[in-house]
Amino acid sequence: MAGERILLIEDESRIREMVKEYLENEGFVITEAVDGADGLDKFKNSEFDMLVLDVMLPKVDGWSVCREVRRISSIPVMMLTARGEEYDRLFGFELGVDDYIVKPFSPKELVARMKAVLRRSGNTEKNTSSELFEYKKLYVNIDSRRVTIAGTNIEMTPKEFDLLSFFVRNRDRVFTREQLLDKVWGYEFGGDYRTVDTHVKMLRESLGEYRSLLVTVWGVGYKFEMGVR
Repeated sequence: MAGERILLIEDESRIREMVKEYLENEGFVITEAVDGADGLDKFKNSEFDMLVLDVMLPKVDGWSVCREVRRISSIPVMMLTARGEEYDRLFGFELGVDDYIVKPFSPKELVARMKAVLRRSGNTEKNTSSELFEYKKLYVNIDSRRVTIAGTNIEMTPKEFDLLSFFVRNRDRVFTREQLLDKVWGYEFGGDYRTVDTHVKMLRESLGEYRSLLVTVWGVGYKFEMGVR
């Protein structure tokens, strides 16, 4: 996985230099930007494999950068932030952030999560299986990554769809948060599992009248269960 081009947008020089040094030692090619405007300019004038950016940036904040990037690209996005509240996570994921790491963080963990996002992104692009899940008026086309309810297209973030497609492929099986992080996010992380809970909450909201298909198994995890309605 060496050689991926990373655009790192971080205004704190100490953090930027630390992250750059660690990533370069892992074989990544790093382009730096010191504020949101500089980052957007470099993004639009070069090609990158991943965007790593801070939320609190001068000139143009990280949310706005992500929103503009998502308007024109599906590049994987990793958000660095000192804010860990559920609202901020939800907001970031709804904008299309692929993963979210809270400061202070371990560079080793950052690299592991970046590699997992890149790996999952590559697997998604190479997936040529033609699968269609249908339940009443809910349709999930895994090949085209399209979800409709009663003919209406349902907008989902990339990770929401990844989670949904995993569940529909593994119906009626219970998965722990640890297993979902491993299978859907592609890494093992024995700490904060709110990422899974946040995406489950978002997915339920997107599924609307079919939200009850995604069942909480108390003390264990989640499953996608047919015939519960």
